Amino acid sequence: MKTLRAESARASIDALARSGLPWGEFGIESMEILRRAIPFEGVCFGSIDPATDLVTGSVKIGIDAPCEVEFAHHEYVEDNISLFTDLANREFPVSILHEETDDDPRRSSRFRDLFEPMFGFGHEMRAIARAGGRTWGGVALYRGHESSGFSPAEALFLESITDSLALGVRAGLVVSVAESQMHLDVQPAEKGPAVIVFDADQNVISATPAAARRVEELDGDLWGEMPTSVASALGAARALLAGRSTAVPRLIVRGAGGEWFAVHAAPLTGRDGASQTVVTIESAGPSALLPLVVSTFGLTARESEVVGAVLRGDSTTVVAKSLHMSPYTVQDHLKSIFAKAGVSSRRELMSRVYFDHYAPQKDGRLGTDGWFANPVSTT
Repeated sequence: MKTLRAESARASIDALARSGLPWGEFGIESMEILRRAIPFEGVCFGSIDPATDLVTGSVKIGIDAPCEVEFAHHEYVEDNISLFTDLANREFPVSILHEETDDDPRRSSRFRDLFEPMFGFGHEMRAIARAGGRTWGGVALYRGHESSGFSPAEALFLESITDSLALGVRAGLVVSVAESQMHLDVQPAEKGPAVIVFDADQNVISATPAAARRVEELDGDLWGEMPTSVASALGAARALLAGRSTAVPRLIVRGAGGEWFAVHAAPLTGRDGASQTVVTIESAGPSALLPLVVSTFGLTARESEVVGAVLRGDSTTVVAKSLHMSPYTVQDHLKSIFAKAGVSSRRELMSRVYFDHYAPQKDGRLGTDGWFANPVSTT
């Protein structure tokens, strides 16, 4: 891996993360750039729900046969080596499979039963992409048996771009929601997120019908003085475009009527170099999974907090510390949760959550917070 080639790829991926591409397009283009620094024969780049560290969508290069169901089975049921949920809790979020298995990659069921026989791969390196302490994406690179294995230097390079990969996914979700709303033939003013597009001089150039009402609820005027929250998000997005920040702005603010809103902003750059910024204003609050689990399993509020921690991969000790309870109390809650969910272990709980609530929606439209925009009904 030549230094100049690596630095060029790093700079290009960082710039691409700030370009406002929908997350899937960003994934494909960033992986093609990554190939300059780390050659590979196959790659899977996925979006990950930051609340649970479960995969919500994926794009692939060099992996042509469908393998979503098989992948999910190994990732959430059978395998136990360098899973994405495990990497999310590591300080160094990159794993080389040969190193994890003492040069015996067939200890990994996904390698032994899926990627080696179906695609002829002999080497795997995977990583998760974090921003603001939350996981937004994951990537797995593959090489054939005849190729050399992934090196520690390549792992270090992959780790060095994980912030940019997370930023690209996060910004892409904001843009995807904005584009879906801007192209609706009918957008009832009382429904859906408010979307506002600003030009390079921070003037409003277009907006959805809901925008004026939401801006007014935040004590502003769509075509006049912007509310402080929107102005702050707008300024932070411009800082992101200028390279002065690495976080996609997200603010939580209470409206005049008492409702809480989430204000998101992300920069856009066109082929002609012109820049715009898109701001979305949505009702704040949990969007899908935990309320879905609570209603499905009949969990108490405290049990739902424990479930959230378990899905993030927290140990009993960490759960006890974060929720200010004893490990024995955590274990009592887990026994109750397992009984209500009809499972006998943390792993079975994660598997059921994924296959019941994620698999039916995988690759569906995601909201700006990483959740599915249209959760499946539990009725």
